[in-house]
Amino acid sequence: MKIFGFAGWSGSGKTTLIEQLIPRFGQRGLRVSLIKHAHHTFDVDQPGKDSYRHRHAGANEVLVTSSRRWVLMHELRGAQEPSFDEQIRHLAPCDLLLVEGFKHAPIPKLEVWRAATGEGLLHPNDPHIVAVASDARLDTKLPWLDLNDVDGIAEFILRRMELA
Repeated sequence: MKIFGFAGWSGSGKTTLIEQLIPRFGQRGLRVSLIKHAHHTFDVDQPGKDSYRHRHAGANEVLVTSSRRWVLMHELRGAQEPSFDEQIRHLAPCDLLLVEGFKHAPIPKLEVWRAATGEGLLHPNDPHIVAVASDARLDTKLPWLDLNDVDGIAEFILRRMELA
């Protein structure tokens, strides 16, 4: 399984870019999965649903399954968050795992940057960033990719991960 990450400040366009890349990789016949590190209090469950009620009653894990999908919710209940490597072990095998978040994971990453966020660049402090995609030309020692050229970004990632 090849692993490639996306780093950037909130509002930089990481999610939108990933959403556009996934079908392009799928058209190449690749099985693509995604792992996203979310804020501490996120919830995928809906109040009032059976799974929500069971989880809030104290179940450590709730698996909801149907003929179309299944989801496993695991409550940490005060335990330490599993490491990046431990989280990956929960995923079924795939050709390409895309990662959003997990800033400190030692994986190749594309920095997605927009001046409009008002934040500085990450790559000078992260040796795992291999290129920068932005909506304006940047003077950087890393490869620069036009954030609006999704096909070009897809090709860069495929070549970098030796999937082209």
